[in-house]
Amino acid sequence: MSTPSALARPADVPLGHRLAARAVLLPALMLARLSPHRIRALLTVLSRGAAPAGRERAQAARDAVCAVSLYCAGPRGCLPRSVAAALVCRLWGVWPTWCAGVRVVPPFAAHAWIEAEGRPVGEGVPDDYFSRLLTVAPTGRGAP
Repeated sequence: MSTPSALARPADVPLGHRLAARAVLLPALMLARLSPHRIRALLTVLSRGAAPAGRERAQAARDAVCAVSLYCAGPRGCLPRSVAAALVCRLWGVWPTWCAGVRVVPPFAAHAWIEAEGRPVGEGVPDDYFSRLLTVAPTGRGAP
């Protein structure tokens, strides 16, 4: 038996944020179809020179993506959601740390997410819930 559920989509996302999310949605969906190696390589190029994103900015980008795409807001949309949120941040001149990895507790599951200030953004899990396998960190001013 399945349990009915509803996706929590952010409300009150400013128009400019929604437009930015719409602008990067198709490229993010296309990137999400590539191999992990190619995704990391392309995101590394795109992240060059960007300052680290703060938690509020990264959360605003993630919220914008979830507001404009039901697929990205869903449970199987983690890869395009994380890529799109990173691209929205890049439009704003900053970059979160893009991560792909696995859950550290059973059952095994792959996942992709963004981090800011060393913590997952919008995931609702403890900071050590995922193990990172691939990352693309900011390299610009203020980067660690």
